[in-house]
Amino acid sequence: MATKGGKGIYIAALVLFLGGVGYLVATGVTKDSVYFLNVGEALATDTAKLKQARLFGNVAAAGIEPMQPGPGVSFTLLDKDNPSETLRVSYRGAVPDAFKAGAEVIIEGGLDSTGKTFTASTLITKCPSKYQKQNRG
Repeated sequence: MATKGGKGIYIAALVLFLGGVGYLVATGVTKDSVYFLNVGEALATDTAKLKQARLFGNVAAAGIEPMQPGPGVSFTLLDKDNPSETLRVSYRGAVPDAFKAGAEVIIEGGLDSTGKTFTASTLITKCPSKYQKQNRG
């Protein structure tokens, strides 16, 4: 009889463990989901789903404007694969030194209530190639 009772404890522990892991996965995925999209995908996505998203693309040469007052920048983000797809971005905060026209950037934030401007809370630029190891042949 001791072996039968021992199996029940292991089964109960396994069920509780799997239930706990399942709960953590389900709540972690639903609460903190952030879409990672390029500009074209963002434009094709329902605006309600873009309240919290991470986008990547290139900074357009035209339309870079410093925010007034204080630090920040407003610019147009181009899709890397299809530069005709663009999205206006507004960012308040310290602008990275590597930020310039043509720079690859990742922004995180969401669409404003009009659905025309992406309000970024984070702006990250990709390191320029001068920092990458060069092939010396």
